[in-house]
Amino acid sequence: MALMADYLVQGCQMALMLLLAPLLTGWIRWVKARLLRRRGPSILQPYRDLLKLLRKEVVLADSASWLFRVAPYLIFSALWVGASLVPTFASGLPFSWAADLIAIVALLGTARFFLALAGLDVGTSFGGIGSSREMMIASLAEPAMLMMVFTLSLLAGTTELSSVARFMSTADVGLRVSLALSLLALIMVAIAENARIPVDNPATHLELTMVHEAMVLEYSGRHLALIELSSSLKLLLYFSLIGCIFAPWGMATAGSTPGAYLYGTAIYMAKLALGGFLLALFETSIAKMRVFRVDEFLGAALMLGLLGALLLFVSRGL
Repeated sequence: MALMADYLVQGCQMALMLLLAPLLTGWIRWVKARLLRRRGPSILQPYRDLLKLLRKEVVLADSASWLFRVAPYLIFSALWVGASLVPTFASGLPFSWAADLIAIVALLGTARFFLALAGLDVGTSFGGIGSSREMMIASLAEPAMLMMVFTLSLLAGTTELSSVARFMSTADVGLRVSLALSLLALIMVAIAENARIPVDNPATHLELTMVHEAMVLEYSGRHLALIELSSSLKLLLYFSLIGCIFAPWGMATAGSTPGAYLYGTAIYMAKLALGGFLLALFETSIAKMRVFRVDEFLGAALMLGLLGALLLFVSRGL
């Protein structure tokens, strides 16, 4: 009976990811509009956009292959699984053995790979530009992520996220320079991977600067709805990852009472609200950088992750 209850909680977490992903996107847009002294769209506007796209007919290019049609489903599946594996309001759930940092990085890489292939499949110039830029970003973002994973594995002795969250919530961790550097590296990678300012502007379609939008220009209908939902899930995944590793407070454990799960859900949503506000505040206070300087931005993230791992490797006290 207890095992069935744990599986039910795991299913609730998977459903919660689908429900909260568009809400997080709408919250960030609403906060940005308020900071810019505009009325802006409703927080629920992403849900309306998804429903509108689902009702529209799919238009495919004559040169599109089967990969172009299958890619949105593969991208959505990889990111939904990745977001559902990260402990959010509870840890130690039945699928926690699969919630490994290396597995999360692999799922993110799988989604990125198929998105880049879809951008190249039709053969348009914009798709090729976006895919090449995406791979350039990935060549620096993935090593920075792995350096962060290496730092945490040295400190916690494992890459399993539930165990990492339990370790980070103890008093044995303390204040460490290596963890601060890893947090900065992870935030910089999250900004680049989600095509946020200053790396990319998700609200524009400028041909010379866009990265993510260039790869999905040929999609429409339900395919575009899946791509947009996948983008929201990816942003939610990074928020959940940062909260799970560096702010693992308030999470319930498997077998807890319903009140503990509700409390953990409330704390998790508060973390998302705070993170979305900080991201909106950051994006409204900084300008977009030139696309040729993105490698310097991610190179700094890679150096921060490498420095954090070296400091922890040389001295466990740092």
